[in-house]
Amino acid sequence: MIKEGIAITGISDFAQEQLGDIVSIELPKVGSVFRQMQTMAIVDSVKTSSDIYAPISGEIADVNEELLEKPEIINHSAYDLGWIVKIKPSNMKEFDSLMTKDEYDKHVGEIK
Repeated sequence: MIKEGIAITGISDFAQEQLGDIVSIELPKVGSVFRQMQTMAIVDSVKTSSDIYAPISGEIADVNEELLEKPEIINHSAYDLGWIVKIKPSNMKEFDSLMTKDEYDKHVGEIK
């Protein structure tokens, strides 16, 4: 989601379901710069550890520090309170390579 030129990112509800109970998260520092598809965070769950990749290139404008104390928020509110980072995009054309919500839902439906 884009709000006032900042991309709010996290993981999907489907992804958190696949991970199971999330027990910890490693967040990047505000001001860090990432390229699209570069690891920007790591989520640990009862099942596995999973890299979280930057969906777009840009600078980390904010991180959800509440997740450091309560990572399970992602399990309960992946699309709202469970956001992971806010990114100031450096290349708006990269948004063209991302799936829409409908495309993602169709893709996930094929996996289930």
